[in-house]
Amino acid sequence: MNHNKSGKLAEIAATAYFLLHGYSVVKHNYITGRGTGAGEIDLIVKKKNLLVFVEVKKRQSLEKAAYAILPAQQQRIWKAAENFIQNHPEFAEFDIRFDAFLYCSAFCFEHISDAWRSW
Repeated sequence: MNHNKSGKLAEIAATAYFLLHGYSVVKHNYITGRGTGAGEIDLIVKKKNLLVFVEVKKRQSLEKAAYAILPAQQQRIWKAAENFIQNHPEFAEFDIRFDAFLYCSAFCFEHISDAWRSW
């Protein structure tokens, strides 16, 4: 399976996981655009007054997936989250959280709630 297909499979697994845990999907693959210094957000979900920005990482092991979310990427995701909230003021009063969904296979995944804090 090529990288793009396996990455999409991981994003589908993450979406299913959050839906099964009572979240609703706000947006898949939010991109801010060139020149913003922000990165793509793989998945944005909400539950009550909580908005969660999820980074999905697929690697050969969960440990490798966890280490693949570098501080520079966390900062770009944070900037993208700021951009999202500016463009969607209906979420301005929501609590914010940054999660990681680590994926190795259909039976090997981990959700890390509050994986990092904003700067």
